[in-house]
Amino acid sequence: MGLIVLEGLDGSGKSTQLPLLEQELRRRGPVRTVSFPDYSSPSSALVKMYLGGEFGDKPGDVNAYAAGAFYAVDRYASFKKDWQRDYESGVTILAGRYTTSNMIYQMEKLPRSQWEGYISWAEDFEYERLGLPRPQRVIFLDMPLDAAQKLLSKRYGGHDEKKDLHERDLRYLESCAQCARFAAEKLGWRAIGCARGAKPLSIEEIHRRVVSALD
Repeated sequence: MGLIVLEGLDGSGKSTQLPLLEQELRRRGPVRTVSFPDYSSPSSALVKMYLGGEFGDKPGDVNAYAAGAFYAVDRYASFKKDWQRDYESGVTILAGRYTTSNMIYQMEKLPRSQWEGYISWAEDFEYERLGLPRPQRVIFLDMPLDAAQKLLSKRYGGHDEKKDLHERDLRYLESCAQCARFAAEKLGWRAIGCARGAKPLSIEEIHRRVVSALD
């Protein structure tokens, strides 16, 4: 199936759904799962500095193009070192986040009138200039922000001070959600509603929706 991407804001349930989706894909053929940023690799150093607030304590202190390049370089290193051969041999690659994340988290820093231009830049930079493969399917977990924040707090055991630069800025995350929906409509992502009202759906129901989005 080429490259399948699972996207979603922080706390949307990606880490729960990713292994479930991997199991489903394994029933269809060989699959390899990768996640971004690749915090285990030195290639993520600039990403970690950015998220740790070393370039400023607000997301907007690093512009959309500079931060986008930080993440792009990490993806390039991962592709060249770890999964290019599998991808080119026909193994399905399942990615938790990918190039598409720049269109969610970095595009927010620009006026809405510049969003289409940023998408064009991001696609040209990563797919054409860096040579990263385009995804065959992008599945976006659309979880309401209130529900996502509750899941994040649970992840950190109530220690919200552990949240990174993005996770602790609610206004920023709300704007990122708008960017994600804009990109999903423009680029044909499969957006999965993950809640009824403010109440998250069950893990099983979200999984069924994710699987149906593969076809």
